Amino acid sequence: MVQEKRGFSLSGYLVFVVLIALHLVFFAMMATTSQYGGVIGNVLTALCWPGFFMVQPNQAKVLTLFGSYVGSVRNTGLRWTIPLFAKRTISLRIRNFESAKIKVNDNLGNPIEIATIVVWSVTDSAEAVFEVDDYESYVSIQSEAALRNMASSYAYDPQDENEVALRSHPQAIADKLKQEIQERLGRAGVTVLEARISHLAYAQEIASAMLQRQQATAIIAARAKIVEGAVGMVEMALERLKAQNVVELDEERKAVMVSNLLVVLCGDKSTQPVVNTGSLY
Repeated sequence: MVQEKRGFSLSGYLVFVVLIALHLVFFAMMATTSQYGGVIGNVLTALCWPGFFMVQPNQAKVLTLFGSYVGSVRNTGLRWTIPLFAKRTISLRIRNFESAKIKVNDNLGNPIEIATIVVWSVTDSAEAVFEVDDYESYVSIQSEAALRNMASSYAYDPQDENEVALRSHPQAIADKLKQEIQERLGRAGVTVLEARISHLAYAQEIASAMLQRQQATAIIAARAKIVEGAVGMVEMALERLKAQNVVELDEERKAVMVSNLLVVLCGDKSTQPVVNTGSLY
């Protein structure tokens, strides 16, 4: 693998002053002592001018000599290097990539739609240039491939409390997705700073059925909570009636009372009580 190394460069401001001074010296030579030497000196000095280049903040210049990598320059400002070096600009700035919505089957075989946002930057300019053909396209394709592979490894909804799922554990899924993408982009000199799910939904052909299932699950959970509370209230009522000797109830009357209380407490509509104005029985 070709890894980044520091390339040769000098301060462009210093070299600019030196070249101007050399031109003045060689012009003076042409006018006084050696016209031939002054001409050669001016020609050689003029050949040094193409060595100047600019490096913007968060940029790198990849230097090559006849196809061979000789180093990268990250020093910002006006720089100078050997004029024979070819220079290619690589941006080191942080970038965002949002994938398209892709359809994939989750771990249970349910078709879902999913998309991601990846925050990345180039950290090794040599790998980005020489290890892959087009590192921007490489990031796009490999991110979607990693997203597809990760989504097929987890279920959309958890089947139990301890299971990691796409919808219920966003942070764990984001960490896994970031790791998956980084493993694929490491050879391209790219570092993934963040990766998160930007869109997650069931596919249209099963969205209605899955919504009904989620509603049924929520209703069952709510009913279970209501029944649990109602049973506790009935137990408390019987214990307090017995402790305070309010009324003596046989087993049959207790069963009737329990049935009536459960109907009142667990019913989803208001009940219509019947008032007994006669005897207890």
